[in-house]
Amino acid sequence: MANKKPFLSWVGYKGDTQDDVPPSTSSVERIRELESQLADLRSRRDIRSLSKEEFEVLATETALTMIKSAQIREAKAQAQADRLINETATRVKEAISESQQKAEQILSQAESRGRKYLKAAESEAEELVAEATEKSEELISEGESTAHELVSDAKRERTKIVSGAVREIDEYRQWLSGVISEAERLYRIQNQSLDAAEEAIKSSREKLTGSFSKLKELQNEIVANLREDGTPLTTTPKKVVSKRTRKAIAAPKKTKK
Repeated sequence: MANKKPFLSWVGYKGDTQDDVPPSTSSVERIRELESQLADLRSRRDIRSLSKEEFEVLATETALTMIKSAQIREAKAQAQADRLINETATRVKEAISESQQKAEQILSQAESRGRKYLKAAESEAEELVAEATEKSEELISEGESTAHELVSDAKRERTKIVSGAVREIDEYRQWLSGVISEAERLYRIQNQSLDAAEEAIKSSREKLTGSFSKLKELQNEIVANLREDGTPLTTTPKKVVSKRTRKAIAAPKKTKK
């Protein structure tokens, strides 16, 4: 076990104990020393005649050879991995470049088509705008003409209505003047008629009062000439003057309208 410690310490193995002491010489010097010892040991044919130190050196050299072989294989694997990585990166770059080229080509084609479509759309839009402008100008012209006609018709209608209203007002004023004149004439006639009627009524009242008075006197005379039994006081008939031959009361004269 004690013979293993120098070998394990040299190859970098660290055991569980703290008594292991690292080698004092550098790795390069140690390798050179072990190579010289290995060359000396290889000249010997019988390995059983080796001492412990010589056997340890042989084992160490064998381990170093195995380590070198492993390092070489690791280096080859690393180189192969680097090569694969470089190749993969190159392929990826090529694929990316090809994809970029294709994308640029597609984008260029799309831009070209887009320009064509845009140009066609702009041309169509200009045609539509021109057509709409022309139609709008026609509609504006028609609207202005129609508006002028409507304004002219409205002015004529207004003039006609105003003239008709003035004429009707004048006719109404004339009619009202005639009505007022006729009313004044009728008022005068009615006043005259009423005055005449009033005079006639007054005259008739006076005559009626005179007649009633005479009838009253006649009644008194008759009552005075009768007895209580209704027989007259005298047998000689009394002469009574008849009034049938008298002229009737004249009626009021009518005035002509």
